[in-house]
Amino acid sequence: MSHVVVVGAGNAALVAAIAAREKGAEVTVLERAPYALRGGNSRFTAGAMRTVYGGVDDLRRLMPELADWEVARADFGSYPRERFYDDLGRVTEYRADPELAERLIDSSFGTLCWMRDKGVRFLPLYTRQSFEVDGKVRFWGGVTVEAWGGGPGLVDSLTDIAGKTGIDIRYGAHAAGLDVTRDGFEIRIGNGFESARVNADAVVLACGGFESNPAWRARYLGPGWDLAKVRGTRFNTGDGIRMAVGAGAATRGNFSGCHAVAWDMNAPEFGDLDVGDNFQKHSYPFGILVNRRGQRFVDEGADFRNYTYARYGREILNQPGQCAWQIFDAKVSHLLRDEYRVAKVTKAKADGIRELAIRIASMEGMDAPALVREVERFNAAVDTATPFDPTTKDGRGTAGLAVPKSNWANRLDTPPFEAYGVTCGITFTFGGLAVDAEARVLGEDGEPIPRLFAAGELVGGLYYFNYPGGTGLTAGAVFGRTAGANAGIAARRAT
Repeated sequence: MSHVVVVGAGNAALVAAIAAREKGAEVTVLERAPYALRGGNSRFTAGAMRTVYGGVDDLRRLMPELADWEVARADFGSYPRERFYDDLGRVTEYRADPELAERLIDSSFGTLCWMRDKGVRFLPLYTRQSFEVDGKVRFWGGVTVEAWGGGPGLVDSLTDIAGKTGIDIRYGAHAAGLDVTRDGFEIRIGNGFESARVNADAVVLACGGFESNPAWRARYLGPGWDLAKVRGTRFNTGDGIRMAVGAGAATRGNFSGCHAVAWDMNAPEFGDLDVGDNFQKHSYPFGILVNRRGQRFVDEGADFRNYTYARYGREILNQPGQCAWQIFDAKVSHLLRDEYRVAKVTKAKADGIRELAIRIASMEGMDAPALVREVERFNAAVDTATPFDPTTKDGRGTAGLAVPKSNWANRLDTPPFEAYGVTCGITFTFGGLAVDAEARVLGEDGEPIPRLFAAGELVGGLYYFNYPGGTGLTAGAVFGRTAGANAGIAARRAT
């Protein structure tokens, strides 16, 4: 029987394994992590999946459990392919490879339907992508769907499906080398005298980027990036990229760019599965973001957080001490996401801005008088005549500030006031392997390397500078399914 080896065991890898198995191949999954830490970055996500859909009927195809009363009280809207194209193009400054973008967008809904048919369950993303306005739950930002149980639930579901189809998953199996042979590939597991070798007719690399490798971060992303915290797995150190390049693959994409967010300043060096993605702090559009000098440095309301959060981590890293503080008042505290209420959070609270500034200063070295003056300037600049609406870009901004706030501007004038300390948390890197729309890894000559495929975060050419929230898991599934199916077919033909 033909044999496909998949390197990695996150969303993209497991989808690839299932798709290869569906084509009749024997499939082995090599997961570097032990069982307890399995699943790559997928385990650390909230499970959001951006997809094209025409309306509630499409959503019910993915979520047949959706009750009539839920449909009646919610405005799910729609997300046509044209809007997905616009969002991806706009945030990547129209550098996203058009063939990869087309495959991602046009296959998004069909891939999620395929996953549902395999046994993956979905539900509406109520808690993080909707607000209740005038008795109606309104979704915003183009993301409406999440995997049941979030990222951990998605990994568990795909692992269970893979096991039931006879896929062999080997944990603690570090793929450290990839050699091209006359008959296919030989993968070295481990190093030195402890190494073993596995033969494959076709290979799918889906073992993440290089965000967990501080030396590579400093080399490619630039000075200071070795100081960033890693949101997810410690095992994404660039192995797949390195192995493929050694086999003749070309690299591609924004190697100096990455997905990086506001992350609790006292979070550990790598992700903590007990906390998951709750170290993130993504409600900044409803407050202000200041550095140690007490100064605002970004337009917190430039766009929905889905389209700014992945690049604002870089802005925070560039501030003194690689940190900043998000400040809110009582008018918006009910809008803060659940991650602001976890036990492990860096927080200050007070009944006055001056008292809050002093408390922050005692914790982390804030210029308290400068912060008080900054809040006074901000409050005076807010356009209070425009209504506040968190479900749309409401145009409620500021006037006359060097750093404007374009939407959702509210005066900080209602106690108690809360401040949350954040630093930069890197999620994944944008540069990676050159692949085509069939997920075939390309050589330096632009031609596909026979029977070598790639999917997930080690694929380059899709994201530049920024990223539309919820696209990562969808892209992993789309290209994972493509890679796995094509690997299964190629392996069968080879034998």
